[in-house]
Formats: sequence, structure tokens, C-alpha cells
Amino acid sequence: MMIVGLTGGIGSGKTTVAKHFMSLGVPVYIADEQAKKLMNRSKVIKRKLIQLFGEEAYVDGILNKPFLANIIFNDKDSLEKMNAIVHPKVARHFEKWTLKQNTPYVIKEVAILFENGGHKTCDAIITVTSPREIRIERLLKRDNTTLEKIEAIMKNQWTDAEKIKLSDFVIENIELQNTKKQVDEIHKKLLKKDD
Repeated sequence: MMIVGLTGGIGSGKTTVAKHFMSLGVPVYIADEQAKKLMNRSKVIKRKLIQLFGEEAYVDGILNKPFLANIIFNDKDSLEKMNAIVHPKVARHFEKWTLKQNTPYVIKEVAILFENGGHKTCDAIITVTSPREIRIERLLKRDNTTLEKIEAIMKNQWTDAEKIKLSDFVIENIELQNTKKQVDEIHKKLLKKDD
């Protein structure tokens, strides 16, 4: 079974692309969602994050996302330390999940696939791109956030140009119908690769 990495900068439309792959019957593992679940469920992760960031990292046993986001997106060292705690657990969870799938390929959707070295474990990589202005506009609508916070996150991610160099496929996500068409074409190519 092939492992296909799906990545793209914040607001590029990875979720939109992932949903279309799902509609084609492709199992999709959303790493960020699983990481959040593990950060709330895993006693080991909880203990380590509290050691790293203090008691405020959790409120009533639930991850204090605004508190952590404020730290990690303004301090690269803290971001790397947190990733070192969470990513190995997510990687193991993904391996177990993959064993339960029975399809020619699965999609692993990871925002920081290249930044954390995850691309090395993929058989193919799809990068979703979108003009910066469109991404910012989407995020301001979607996330009840500020331009400052968006730019702090973008600063910690590779540029589209860097990602494209290492990608097998690129989806430009501006207009939905066109995005779906690109997904359909990549799906056909990936099924051929598996033959």
C-alpha cells in the first residue's frame, strides 16, 4: 500500500482536497486532528507538556490551545520541543491506522510534512497551493484570528516553492470545481502507479 503525503501552507485548502479524496473512497489520516486527540488522551503527552509549559498547558484536563499556540508560534524552540513530544506518538498511531486499511493507497494529511521530515516516509507527495492573499482571507473568515497570528504560523512553514521542489503532484486550490478535477486526475495516476 502506498502512503501519499498531502501538505500545503495554512489556509491553502488541504481539508477541501482531503474531503474530495475521501469521497473517492480513499482513507485519509488527518495528522493535526489525531495529534489534538492524543494530546488530550495520552497521559504521557500530558505529563511531558505540563513539564515543558507548566500547569496552564491544560485547563480541567483539556489542552489549552490558545495558551500553547501563543507560545509555540512565537518561539521556534518551544515549537520544536512540543513537536518532539507529540510527533513520534502520532507517527506510531498512523502506522497502526494504516494496517487497518485495505486500499491501493492512503493519504496522510500533515501541515508540516516537510518541516518535520515526514515526507521521507511517503511514496508520493501532493502539495496544495493557493495565493497568499486568498489564504489569509480564508483564515480570517474561518478561524476568528488576526493577521499577526496567521503570519506567525506562516513564518514557521516552508514556502510553496520549497515544497513544490520535493512534491510529485501540485494542486492549485483557487476554484473548487477545478480543484476537484485535479484531485480526480491525481487519483487515477496513483491507482495506475499501484498496478
